[in-house]
Amino acid sequence: MTNQINDFFNESSQEIFAKSIQKALEEIAPVMERDKFYSGASVQELKQKMQTIMHNGAEGLSLDEALKEIKDLYLDHAITFHHPTYIAHLNCPILIPALVGEFMASTLNTAVETWDQSTSATLIEQEMINWACNLFQLPKTSDGVFTSGGTQSNFMGLLMARDHYAYTQFGANFKQDGATPEMSRFRVFCSDKAHFSVKKNAALLGMGYNSVIAVPTDDKMKMQPKALEEAVRREKQKGNLPIAVFATAGTTDFGSFDPLVEICAIARAHEMWFHVDGAYGGCFAMTNTHGHLFEGTRYADSITVDFHKSLFQPVCSSVFLAGNQQHFRYVAHYADYLNPIETKEAEFQNLITKSIQTTRRFDALKLWFTLRMVDEASLIYYLERLPTLAREAYELLQQQSCFEMAHYPELSTVVFRYRLLNTEDGELQDEVNLFIKNTLFSSGQASIASTRLNGRIYLKFTLLNPNSSQKHIQHIIDLMVEQGEKYQAEKQLVTA
Repeated sequence: MTNQINDFFNESSQEIFAKSIQKALEEIAPVMERDKFYSGASVQELKQKMQTIMHNGAEGLSLDEALKEIKDLYLDHAITFHHPTYIAHLNCPILIPALVGEFMASTLNTAVETWDQSTSATLIEQEMINWACNLFQLPKTSDGVFTSGGTQSNFMGLLMARDHYAYTQFGANFKQDGATPEMSRFRVFCSDKAHFSVKKNAALLGMGYNSVIAVPTDDKMKMQPKALEEAVRREKQKGNLPIAVFATAGTTDFGSFDPLVEICAIARAHEMWFHVDGAYGGCFAMTNTHGHLFEGTRYADSITVDFHKSLFQPVCSSVFLAGNQQHFRYVAHYADYLNPIETKEAEFQNLITKSIQTTRRFDALKLWFTLRMVDEASLIYYLERLPTLAREAYELLQQQSCFEMAHYPELSTVVFRYRLLNTEDGELQDEVNLFIKNTLFSSGQASIASTRLNGRIYLKFTLLNPNSSQKHIQHIIDLMVEQGEKYQAEKQLVTA
């Protein structure tokens, strides 16, 4: 048995802690320097490693032994998002100042739900919320809270929209009394390219998938305001109750921006809640190239932003913003042991009254260090580099006759597919694209994503690394062409 006092981080174990962290850093260093984003280990290989460890049943390992074990199981096979051949999902490389904040917050283990657990950490989070509200030009009545990510933030937006409509239109208090029969007729509108969390959250909130109406998009993958207006009127004619519109500022697949001003006008005309899902694109409100696309956010009832998607923060770093802080009453609860009702008007703030979480990490510290240490011009440069990379990737793909482009990139994603030129067999076309994606991943050479458009499989670049270059992108394209030709040879398909 180890000396128990040395197992805890306290005033007498700081030297042990420092040495432990240093050893961990020494194990991380080779991960950052390797030449592949992934080892290429198969699912079965990794499962076997786990089974071997659990079969041995060791405990009370020394730090060196535990690090050796985790190196073999995890570090050697971790996906490295900073690597230029990783361009699959919304995972960005992270800034060093943000890591300092992450390390400090984890080490002190600050919980921010109440003032007596967090003290000035509450003030830091609130300052970061104020910064975000100002970024989107929200009114002085606005407020917000850090969340686990876009799905949770969108959940809060839909919950507020639902409960606010019920309260203002029917005098119903869902929080107190539960849902009324009218809720079965509630309808929420979003584009057919919106994030899946809108439907998922509607189901979790008791409204059901069918309460979400998908509005058609144009050839630029943007919600069509005219189609939205028609959809709202159609639902009203059916006797349903339009309660909210979820517009997207940067769709997950295409990076497209819905026309926020026009959508907001329709939402206001029909007395609907106006939510902007800027989980992916929200941070681009800082930029000169995309700032104009956020003009309508100042009128939003609520906004979602994920800093861990495009402001180079470690997971989790996300916020939910409300245009009117009074709307947080729909999630507030007062517990005698934690934040009793008599503290409601105290000079300090208990952040739990704005969150659907109770215990919550001090995620705001990462953003605090970032904004204090990295000047705004540099952040803007890093962000504007990403759409430039996407346009360069688009041009490089177009130069190859074997690629068919789905759209011209508006943000930092490019959607396309490899085309077998001598066949119109849709299943074969899908198969070759999945072959390219899966083969490159399993070899550790490159990670690209796939999606569906009009029922067919497409490939996707998600470019979130400012250090990537045309050379890196061309290398990935060459790998895809090579695998496409390999597929054709294996299938004995003759190229046109």
